[in-house]
Amino acid sequence: MKPLNTMTRRELETYIAEKREAMRKAEMMGIENEYRVNERQVLIAESYFVDLSLIENGKIYKIISNEDHYFKVEYIKGIFAWGFFIGGDEKETGIPVSMLQLPKKG
Repeated sequence: MKPLNTMTRRELETYIAEKREAMRKAEMMGIENEYRVNERQVLIAESYFVDLSLIENGKIYKIISNEDHYFKVEYIKGIFAWGFFIGGDEKETGIPVSMLQLPKKG
């Protein structure tokens, strides 16, 4: 398989569709860890579709699909936002930028 950062948009969309199907199958079979691995791969692949110019260092963003979680972005490296979960006690962490709820363009 090609590295994600070398794939075309169509290749990434196909990859994401395959991983979503694998998630569906894992969920049906009750294999939680396989579901989570595929879910993470989807999030990483989707990050290549994110307009990084919409992300501001020092700003707090809501986490998509998790209503009560917010993330303060310190900096972007590649397709990962590095910073801290608000109210969390962990050290700096990196998350795929596709997890951030960004303002709509326009």
